[in-house]
Amino acid sequence: MTIIGKRIRLERIINRNTRRTVIVPMDHGISVGPIAGLEDMKQAVQHVAEGGANAIVEHKGLVGEGHRGKGEDIGLIIHLSASTSLSMHPNAKTLVCTIEEAIKLGADAVSIHINLGDNQEKEMLHDFGKISYEARTWGMPLLAMIYPRGEKIKDEYDVNVIKHAARVGYEMGADIVKVSYTGSEESFRDVVNGCSIPVVIAGGPKMNSDREILEMVKGAINAGSAGVSIGRNVFQHKNPKKMVKAISGIVHENRSVEDALEILKSK
Repeated sequence: MTIIGKRIRLERIINRNTRRTVIVPMDHGISVGPIAGLEDMKQAVQHVAEGGANAIVEHKGLVGEGHRGKGEDIGLIIHLSASTSLSMHPNAKTLVCTIEEAIKLGADAVSIHINLGDNQEKEMLHDFGKISYEARTWGMPLLAMIYPRGEKIKDEYDVNVIKHAARVGYEMGADIVKVSYTGSEESFRDVVNGCSIPVVIAGGPKMNSDREILEMVKGAINAGSAGVSIGRNVFQHKNPKKMVKAISGIVHENRSVEDALEILKSK
């Protein structure tokens, strides 16, 4: 029964036809406060839902804001871990929600954040193992956001550490793993080839141009990525709805970067 339940939930956050997804994380408030684009959560969710995003990521207290009671439907991923930029250890994520609580709140999936190389890596991996077991028990899809961040990490975008991060998610029992883009289609293909679960890319810091964002998305898709999980480069865009449509065109319709740019220019 839990296998059927997981399949049903996965189809709420991954397109059943393309087997790809466009996720918009909106969990930044705990980390850095109410940043631009997330002051009005109902409006932020409405924009990306209208653009065709498959799912959003929120903390448990915001579920009522994302569930607008009208408009386009959108999958709900509840984030289980957190830290703040005010902490002495901002990379050390701690669990702030449970699988059972997420189920009660109507989650279609849950997510967890792990920073490999941090001095509290062992605690985060312990939490990952616990959540992975509980997610499998309840038939709840698990998205693992894994980044190489810590004193031992010289370059967090190096293909070797990124593919290691993706592999950790795979071997720990995640259903989807989110990692940073390595900068090129060729290098990111190495990441995807070493991980047999869907790999989605993070959007990272706010980029300088629309073309830069869309070229990153296209490179990831060409490399075999299952989609994207892009936050600031969507909800801080001057037109979040159109940016989601442009990204979705690449992810779900294999459109070119030029085609996607035309979507942004359209009325």
